[in-house]
Amino acid sequence: MRRFGFPIIVLICLFIAGSPAYAEKLKAFVSITPQQYFVQRIGGSFVDVSVLVPTGADPHTYEPKPRQMAELAKTAVYFAVGIDFEKAWMKRIAAASPGMRIVHTDEGIPKMALSAYHSHGKDKGQLASPENTKHASSPGGTHSHHHAGTPDPHVWLSPPLVKIQAKHIADALVAVDSANRTRYEENLVDFLRELDALDDELKSTFAGNSGAGFMVFHPSWGYFAQAYGLEQVPIEAEGKDPKPAQLKELIHHAREHGVKVVFVQPQFSVKSAEMVAREIGGQVVVADPMAGNWAENLREVGRKFKAALP
Repeated sequence: MRRFGFPIIVLICLFIAGSPAYAEKLKAFVSITPQQYFVQRIGGSFVDVSVLVPTGADPHTYEPKPRQMAELAKTAVYFAVGIDFEKAWMKRIAAASPGMRIVHTDEGIPKMALSAYHSHGKDKGQLASPENTKHASSPGGTHSHHHAGTPDPHVWLSPPLVKIQAKHIADALVAVDSANRTRYEENLVDFLRELDALDDELKSTFAGNSGAGFMVFHPSWGYFAQAYGLEQVPIEAEGKDPKPAQLKELIHHAREHGVKVVFVQPQFSVKSAEMVAREIGGQVVVADPMAGNWAENLREVGRKFKAALP
């Protein structure tokens, strides 16, 4: 026993040191909960992912807690997505860990402007589509003016755009942790396959609904609408509750187009949405763009949108 004891102990120690069950995970941070889903799908058991803006918090105004800033000091990579919160805090986030790699997962994604409802004429109004800066005539003779405005950050709500984000995530994980390159690349392939399947499923859900509109309080679903041939009609105007005249126009639009559901997200007040819903004899329904179980949430929201289409 004495003769073989030392080599056996050495082998056991080497096995434990090399075992993933005992290896220290790569520490990563993301801005919002849906990103955690993406990084976990690609990083798997090799990455420990924390979220800076917790579920239920307003990502436009959230301020990180001191303990979160302390955790950032131990972080190897931060995945940004382009939300307002990052614009205010990114310098301080970077300063918390000078060696931390910051990855802008929305890089290379053309941004549309946040959509807004504009009235043209005494009784008519429609959604101002943000894709370009031209004018387009509607079937009813009104015009939709396309204004370059605040870029819409909600790129994580479109499966085709998440494919771009996923590739940035995988590239960064490989760069930071090249020892697990093969696993990250394999997980990326699996995740891209999952995204394609979800995209096909949602396309099938909305087949035949091209141009149909749904009403939302906050315009979070523009990229989702773009991907599946829909239009979102927002109640909120430039980040604020609508003025009485705008509210009147929105109610008229909803009645004219048979809208019976107003979609809200739990991070914001629903007062104006409830007012519109009462006036049109409809209801308020939650569609959360920040939910953690991202894929199932998109399926669920897709079913809600489908059921609400006039």
